[in-house]
Amino acid sequence: MRFYNYARRVARPTGTLAVALAAVGCSTDMLNVATPNVLADASVSGSLGATTIRNGALRSFATAYSGTQDGFVVVSGNLGDEIQTTDTFADRQNTDQRVATENLGGTLNTTYTNLQLARTGLTTAIERWRAAKPDAAAARDSLAELYAVRSFTETMFAEGYCSGVPFSKVLPNGDFDYGDPLTTAQILARASATADTALSTATATNIRSLAQVARGRALLNLGQYAQAAQAVAGVPTSFRYQIFHSIATTGQNNGIWTATFPAGSRYTISNREGTNGIDYLVTPADPRVPWAPSNRTGFDGSSRNLPQQQKYTAQPAPATLADGIEARLIEAEALLNRTSGGSQADRDAMFAALNQLRATGLATAIPALAAAPTTQPAAVDMLFRERAFWLWLTGHRLGDMRRLIRQYGRAANTVYPVGPMLYRPGQTYGADVNLVIPIRERNNPKFQGCLDRNP
Repeated sequence: MRFYNYARRVARPTGTLAVALAAVGCSTDMLNVATPNVLADASVSGSLGATTIRNGALRSFATAYSGTQDGFVVVSGNLGDEIQTTDTFADRQNTDQRVATENLGGTLNTTYTNLQLARTGLTTAIERWRAAKPDAAAARDSLAELYAVRSFTETMFAEGYCSGVPFSKVLPNGDFDYGDPLTTAQILARASATADTALSTATATNIRSLAQVARGRALLNLGQYAQAAQAVAGVPTSFRYQIFHSIATTGQNNGIWTATFPAGSRYTISNREGTNGIDYLVTPADPRVPWAPSNRTGFDGSSRNLPQQQKYTAQPAPATLADGIEARLIEAEALLNRTSGGSQADRDAMFAALNQLRATGLATAIPALAAAPTTQPAAVDMLFRERAFWLWLTGHRLGDMRRLIRQYGRAANTVYPVGPMLYRPGQTYGADVNLVIPIRERNNPKFQGCLDRNP
C-alpha cells in the first residue's frame, strides 16, 4: 500500500490508568485512536482524492520554488550574482562563496529535498489524475498544468545542480525504484518531453502558454535556439503564470521576502558582486529591479545598511514562474544565433527585439537601448544583461551564468563572482559553478556523487 508520508503508531496506555481500566473490565479501545500523520492510498482514491493530491503537489512546488527562505530562487541567486548571504551558517556561506561540499547539510538538503518532493508529488498527481478524471477540457487543462510545472522542476535541477541528479520514485507497494544519475543534457531532454506532453494535453490558452514557455526554456538550455523560439511563438507578452503566497502560515509566506526584505534577514540582494556581478542596483532604480537603500542589518549582526529589494515587499507577494516576457527574450536570443558566429543582421534583429520588449513589456515603456552592438561578444553581453534585469529574482540567473560558459565560451572567472567577499572580510570566492547534490542522495545505491561539476 502506498503512503504519502510516514505513519505514527499510538501505543496503548500503560501504568495506573490502564491497570484501573482493566480491573473494572473496561475496554481500552477508546484510548487507542489511530492518529497517523499521513494518508494511506485508500484514503485518497477516486476523483476527489486525485484533486487533493494535485493541490498538494502544486503546493509542494510553491514551497520548493519560492516558498521558503532557502527555496530555489534564493539559493540559486546566492550561488549566482543576485543574492549574497548575511548569515552565520556554513551551508549558506559556502554556497555564496562557491566552495560547497555535499556533506554540509542544512540548506543543501532543504532546497534539493523540496525540489525532489515537488517532482515526485507532481508525478503521483499526474498518475492519479489520469486514472480518475474524465477526458474533458477542464480536466485536461488541470493535467497539462501538472505536466508543465513538473517540466519546470526538471529544468531547475538541470540549471541549478551538478550533473548526476537521479529521479527516483516510490512504487505502489512502498518500495523505492532508485533512479540512475542523469546528465544535465538528459534532464533537459526529459524536461522538454514533459512540456511536450503538457502542450499536447492542454486546451486553454493560458495553460498552453505555460507549457510553451516550459518547453522553450528547456530547449534554450540545450542550445537549440531556433526550436526554442518556435516553442514560444504566439505566447502573448502579457501572459503571466504566478505562484501565490499567503500570510496564513509561515510555510505559505513568500520565501524571497523572508530571505531578503525584513531586518535580520539571512540574505540580501547583490550589486556588482565579486567584480563580475551585474550592477543591478542602478540609480534611479530600473523598474525591472526595484530596490531602495535601507539601514537594515543582516542576521550576522555585522552586515549593515543593506539594500532592500522592492519586488517582493510583503509575505503574500506572488512570484512569477513564467511569462510572455521570457518568451520574447527567448526569441531575441534565437535571432542572435540565426547564423553560426553571428552577423550584424542578427545583432540588429536582436537589438530591435529587445527594444520592442522595452516598449511593451511593462505598463510604462523603458527608454530604448541606445545603439546596436557591433560585435558578437557585445551582443551577448547586452542580451544577458537584459535577461538579468527582466528575470531578476525568478530563478533564471544561475542557469544563464552557466550557459554563458557552456554555450558562449566565456571563462568562469569572467562570469561568476571572484576575489574578496563583501560580507565576509578575509574570505575569497572559490570555483563552484553549480549546486552540489547533498550527501543524503547516497542512500540511492546507484548514486556515487556528482558525475562532474561542469557548467
